[in-house]
Amino acid sequence: MNVSQTLSSRQSEFVESVLRLAPALAVFDCDGTLWDTDSGQEFFYWELERNFIAEPTVSWIRRRYDDYLAGKVAEEIMCGEMVTIHAGMQSDRLAAAAREFFDAQIVPRIFPEMLALTKALAQQGCELWAVSSTNNWVVEVGAARFGIPPERVLAACVRVDGGSVTDELLDVPSGEGKARALRATLGERAIDAAFGNSIHDAAMLRLARHAFAIKPTAELDAIARAQGWTIYRPGS
Repeated sequence: MNVSQTLSSRQSEFVESVLRLAPALAVFDCDGTLWDTDSGQEFFYWELERNFIAEPTVSWIRRRYDDYLAGKVAEEIMCGEMVTIHAGMQSDRLAAAAREFFDAQIVPRIFPEMLALTKALAQQGCELWAVSSTNNWVVEVGAARFGIPPERVLAACVRVDGGSVTDELLDVPSGEGKARALRATLGERAIDAAFGNSIHDAAMLRLARHAFAIKPTAELDAIARAQGWTIYRPGS
């Protein structure tokens, strides 16, 4: 299958190399894998700048995030709290904010070969899933760009009651949680290909017949080399 003519020969070869595997089911991390930034972090600051979150929650969550950056708060806990701070808000309002944010801030940093890859995989009949510890409002908007419907998005989320967001956390797929979320959803179905960029994706990548470390962090790079996984660095 020919991929987009806008890609370089290197980008096209990467896409073609995955297509030749003919995966029937593929799973993708999002931040750092489909686009070159942490959309969860950026949406968090974007919201605070626009006064989406009221005091005293703002002061508290800023301190918590500083502690997280300093390594004092675990990834899964922080990602959960970045969703539950929206309790009492309308889910539709958050979805609209996520669309505005994603279009302005994230779209320019989408990896073109990853966009071409997902579209080409879908044309081959591959079932695509997105798995992320970022909130579901942002991930669903982003995943849709890649042809992944909301029902195939596993992201940090809370219960929504009558359109109103609650503080009842339902899931935070991070680290081992990504593998658990996939198995809980897919059962024992084979995962043919998995794509991730950080140590928090390692457990998910181990589930796949073919694992791809996309612009991996140093920690994931070491694991990928030891496991013999494919390492690909977009834009380099």
